[in-house]
Amino acid sequence: MADAAKVALVVGAQGVIGRNLVDHLASLDDWQVVGLSRRGGAVTEQVQHIAVDLLDPADAREKLAGLRQVTHVFYTAYQDRPSWAELVPPNLAMLVNTVEAIEPVATRLQHISLMQGYKVYGGHLGPFKTPARETDAAFMPPEFMHDQQRFLEARQQGKAWSWSAIRPAVVGGFALGNPMNLALAIAVYASMSRELGLPLRFPGKPGAYDRLLEMTDAGLLARATVWAATDARCANQAFNITNGDLFRWNEMWPAIARYFELEVAPPLPLALATVMDDKEPLWRAMRDKHALAAHAYAEVSSWRFADFVFSWDYDMFGDGSKARRFGFHEHVDTQAMFMRLFDDFRERRIIP
Repeated sequence: MADAAKVALVVGAQGVIGRNLVDHLASLDDWQVVGLSRRGGAVTEQVQHIAVDLLDPADAREKLAGLRQVTHVFYTAYQDRPSWAELVPPNLAMLVNTVEAIEPVATRLQHISLMQGYKVYGGHLGPFKTPARETDAAFMPPEFMHDQQRFLEARQQGKAWSWSAIRPAVVGGFALGNPMNLALAIAVYASMSRELGLPLRFPGKPGAYDRLLEMTDAGLLARATVWAATDARCANQAFNITNGDLFRWNEMWPAIARYFELEVAPPLPLALATVMDDKEPLWRAMRDKHALAAHAYAEVSSWRFADFVFSWDYDMFGDGSKARRFGFHEHVDTQAMFMRLFDDFRERRIIP
């Protein structure tokens, strides 16, 4: 690691975003990678993992004390809580503890990348101005993403390192045991519908079926995140990062149904966190019947997050032109992204 041109510290390395970021960085010749998470991970020649409790400042200082060669911090960690106010203390504390542990020892530090999202614009609260732009005004707290960015802005004053804030839409990628994995939730819901001989019904709020929204492919997000962290033009800037297309569920849902060879029935509001709560026996039976990988039902369940996304009976999209003006031009077809992810889930024997 001492000889590496760039050394990345990926905080939250086992999530949808962090896992794909680690994979992307490991594919680049001039990077070494250190992943931080609560449960650690498999070590390779280019990637090491450290298990750490970032809510414990002493544990963070102890575990990060030897990471003197880190040049870039990619912060993607997140802890879920029941309310917006309860999200603030743990999520701010984890970032503060990370920076306060790594900054004094990493004398080569060049950049800290902060992963955000459309909560910055109030997208989780109800109808908001669309397309959302990086210059949009903040709103009445609590909102931990605002607190995190203000902390970084203040901390960076007079320092040699810079920061960036990356704002994806809903992220599509592979990860297990993650509370925010929409694609996997849809795949499991569709697979169970097929197992029960049911058509595929959109389970969201009335109106959500017809609204405009967008997503962000995890691979594209990883590439954009590294771009923003290494291009001097992007220093101390925020960027919306999306696939580049918009869609409505009323078009995407039939395409998903066709993939799973299901008929489409009219939408019906279903609280998935409730109706899927008793489906663990069905999951175990499917796992045995179809020789699926031995993943627990909890590992493939993101029902609360799926309910959240399917509740958006208002448009949910941002303006991605700033990233293009600064030089990032990649795009991904969202329908193709869904199908590729479903293929991946099948290849991994997560779904039949």
